[in-house]
Order: sequence, then structure tokens, then C-alpha cells
Amino acid sequence: MPRCISRELKTLSVWVLTLTISGCIGTGGIAPQGKALSPNQLATDDAIREAARDAHWPTRQWWKAYGDPQLDRWIDLAGHDSPSLAIAAARVRQARAMAGVAEAAESLQINGESTLKRHNWPTDQFYGPGELADTTTWDNNAALGLSYALDIWGRERNASEQAVDLAHVSVAEARQAQLELQNNIVRAYIQFSLHYAQRDIVAATLGQQEQILELARKRLDGGIGTHLEVSQAQAPLPETHRQLDALDEAIALSRNQLAALAGKGPGDGAGLRRPTLALGAPLKLPSTLPAELLGQRPDVVAGRWRVAAQARGIDVARAGFYPNVDLVGSLGYMATGGGALEFLTGKKLTYNVGPAISLPIFDGGRLRSQLGEAAAGYDIAVAHYNQTLVNALKHISDQLIRRESMDKQQVFAAESVAAAQRTYDIALVAFQRGLTDYLSVLNAQSLLFKQQQVQRQVEAARLSAHADLVTALGGGLEAGSDMPLARDISWPGSLLPSDCTAVPSGRCCTPKREQAPSPRC
Repeated sequence: MPRCISRELKTLSVWVLTLTISGCIGTGGIAPQGKALSPNQLATDDAIREAARDAHWPTRQWWKAYGDPQLDRWIDLAGHDSPSLAIAAARVRQARAMAGVAEAAESLQINGESTLKRHNWPTDQFYGPGELADTTTWDNNAALGLSYALDIWGRERNASEQAVDLAHVSVAEARQAQLELQNNIVRAYIQFSLHYAQRDIVAATLGQQEQILELARKRLDGGIGTHLEVSQAQAPLPETHRQLDALDEAIALSRNQLAALAGKGPGDGAGLRRPTLALGAPLKLPSTLPAELLGQRPDVVAGRWRVAAQARGIDVARAGFYPNVDLVGSLGYMATGGGALEFLTGKKLTYNVGPAISLPIFDGGRLRSQLGEAAAGYDIAVAHYNQTLVNALKHISDQLIRRESMDKQQVFAAESVAAAQRTYDIALVAFQRGLTDYLSVLNAQSLLFKQQQVQRQVEAARLSAHADLVTALGGGLEAGSDMPLARDISWPGSLLPSDCTAVPSGRCCTPKREQAPSPRC
């Protein structure tokens, strides 16, 4: 019975101390003001509402839809050698290590210390040391110090959870870096392919110009042509040769760019062959809109984890207003005098154990300022997350509009090329038969060249639109499988909506510590 009374008294004493402290330092008037948006709160446009409902997420290797083995190999090389991905991976390891440091504060701490000192006692006429004058002794000790944070108010636990949340942020940012690198390589590769296509057009134009020059010379020799026609046929040849040289330069620069993106030298890029890009089945959207549209984006996931971390930071700051209670103890041996190892004998053993309590009473406003900083940091994270949602939905809508437009433009461009080709063929036959002059052929040829260039540019833009849409949807990296719960990112008062439907699987997330391995693993 006395033991039970003693425990009750201990508990009561803690609460009395808490009430005493709350009378000195209060948290009143300090609270975050931000409120995170739910993806389904944002209005969608026709491009999203009219999207296909029987759709699929992009696969992790979404670039394989282009059907180019060289592109597949190059992205694989970039995944291993890119400095930007190496930096992102190092940041993930750094964040996990920092989370391990924070978690360690929740565990029992044991420190050992030992000193062996030889002490010489001088003779002093005023202070002694009496019998020890002109002698030397050993002054030795060895001790084990133990401490354990009871963490009554959850400060250490929330600090540990905050560090784990920040590790999740670094993982999502690493996925974002990976996705951006893949997108940059694909877009550069598409431009690489476009330069080859443009060179083909210019080379074909050069061949036609040389053919027309030969016809003009034959007509002159036959007495039905003029020197003006020959001169007009010769005039565009230097410019066409210049365009060929410029495109050769662009192809070489594209090789260097792809090599740099993959973390390789220009010599590796020199081995790149002409791309063989083709786009298979069009990419469709997931069935649930718009929450699932945003839930897979690494930047959205990083924003949610950042809000969760800031919410934990508020809890850490609030815990500073309450008494901190730790269990501390020590076990040691000490001795002054005797032999060098005399202090290790049993009769020299000392120990102590008990609670250590620190009480914040007056601090000049430090704790309130720390809480205010944490609350403001939470508001900043929420506002950043809301802005990320708005920009993400705009990005998706933009790419849907662009994709639909590119599909239509591709049809129109093909029709324009076909019409220009017929006009050129008619003009060339008429010129051969002496029914028209060279200017008609030149105009028809210029129109054909222009329309062919437009067609290749539209095709490249369509390929790029596919890559941008995949990127807008998260690139198939499944970032949404690592999403914090709504309660993990809320502050007391339920400031954040419960939007667990943002997880693409349609089910609530698992507890945070089950979503990713402990930083110690």
C-alpha cells in the first residue's frame, strides 16, 4: 500500500509542477493559420472532365512507349551515372542518418569515463598539505553514466517523427529529380531525332534544286531556256548547303547534351545513332479525378510530408513549455591515494540514481518565439503545398489540352504536306514541258519544304507532349504509395481536411513507420 501511495504522489507532483509552470509561460495566441487544400476541392476544366475513364497509370519505364532501344539504354545509363541523381541519393542517405540521430534520443544513453592521474603534493607554509607534503598519490576514477528521457510530453518522439518525415521528403525529392532527368533525356532525344528529320528534308530539297538546275541548263542548251532561269536555279544552293551544315552542328550538339545528361563525356555521345522513335497507344488518365491525378506526383508527396514534418515541429515546440523529466544514474569507482588500481576495489564503489527535472519558468519569451516560428513554418509548408496542388492541376490540364491539339495538328500537317507535294509535282511537270517558268517551281518547292518542316515539328511536339503528360502524372514512379495520413499532417484543431482518397489505391495509408524502413535499417 505505501508503494501505491508513493506512485500516486509522484504522479500528482508532476501535475502540480505542470500547473505551476503554465501560470508562468503560456501558449495562448500562438497557432498556425494555414489550411491545406484537398485535391477534390479544386475545380477542373473540360480537358480533365472529358478524359478517358478506362485508363492506366504510366509504367515506371514509360519511355519504352517510344519503341527505341537506344533511348532505353541511355536512360538506364543516366540512372547509374548521373551526378544529379547521385546528389539526390546522397541527400536521402543524409536525411535517414539524421532521422537515426533523432531516434537515438529516445533510447537509453550510457557513457563511460575513466581517468588515472598521478598527483604531486607540494609543501606550502600557509595551506599545507600537511602529511601529504612532498609526496605523490594516485587520483583515479571510473564511471558509467546512464540517462533515459521519460518523454512525458512526447517531445523526443515528435522530434524523431519529424526527422523521419523529412527523410520521406528527401525520398520524394529524389524521385522528382529522377523524373525530371528522364523527361529531359527524352525531350533532348526527341530534338535529336527532329534534327535528323529536318536534315533529310533539306537534303531532299538540295537534290531537287540540283535537279532543277540540271533541267534549266538542258533547256538553255536546247534553246528554250534562258540564262536567268539558270541563275535563279543556282541562287538557293549555297543557302541550302548552309542549312545542312547548321543541322549537322545541331546533331553534334544534341549528342553532347545527351552525354552530359547521362553523366558521360562527349566521346560517349559520339556513338549515338539516329533515333527510331515511334509512339504507341496514347496515354489515358486514371479513373478517379482529380485526386489520383495529383497523388502520384513526387512534388505533391514531398509537400505533404513537409507539412507533416512542420506539424511535428509544433508539437516539439509545445513540449518545451512543460517540465522535462529524465531518469539519470551513475555507477563508478574512485580513490585518492593508494595504488594505481586501488579504485577498482569493491569498497571504492559509488552509485546514484534518480529523476532529473528541468522547469522552464521565465525565459524572456524564448519558448513562445520558438512556438511562433514553428507555427509560421507550418503555415509556409501548407501554403507551399497548396500552391503545388494548384500548379500540378494546371500542368496536367495544360498537357491534356496540348496532347489533343497535337493530335489534330498532326492530321492537318499531313494534309498540308500532301497538298504541297501535289502542287510541286504539277509545277515541275509544267516546267519540264515549257508551260511555266522556274518561279512557279521555286514557289511550289518552298511551300513543300515549309510544310514538311512543320509536319516534323508537329510530330516532335506530339512526342514531347506525351513525355510531359507522363511527367505531370508522376512518371509511373508510384510516389503516392508513400503518402502521409491526414492526421499525420494536422495540428490540434483539425486544420487539414481528411483527404486519404488522394492515395491512388483508394484506401487509407498505413502508419508512417510502416511505409518506409527505419533509418537504422
